[in-house]
Amino acid sequence: MNITCLSPANPGELDCLAALAHQLWPHHSPEELRTEFCSFLSCGGAVFAAWEEEQMVGFAQCSLRHDYVEGCSHSPVGYLEGIFVLPQYRHRGISRQLLSSCESWAKQQGCLEFASDCELTNADSLHFHLACGFQEANRIICFQKEL
Repeated sequence: MNITCLSPANPGELDCLAALAHQLWPHHSPEELRTEFCSFLSCGGAVFAAWEEEQMVGFAQCSLRHDYVEGCSHSPVGYLEGIFVLPQYRHRGISRQLLSSCESWAKQQGCLEFASDCELTNADSLHFHLACGFQEANRIICFQKEL
């Protein structure tokens, strides 16, 4: 297996990216995700993809956050917005490679810190973050009501 990580740069890659992202965020259509990624990249965010041969097998999306980020004391902060690897490619270090690409990108942007989040119920994501050296900064429950 020869996995390489690179930034999507053409419409064909954005289609593959949107299809993978739809598995992570099924409440959005692939078309919506493609549009969001196109806008995200044009606004300075970065998306790294893991490929095996001609198949995209995973991606990581990272951005710079200039507002307050839980547990951080610098700005901007590199932020992992999303990460996904196809189930049959998991536990092979691909997520760590993708995260490393995001962290390197954030360092090149002048960041001194890198952050992320996950849902309270997402034990797999929590385990991944802790195994990759993240420290838990806070736990919150968000509330909403109609007015």
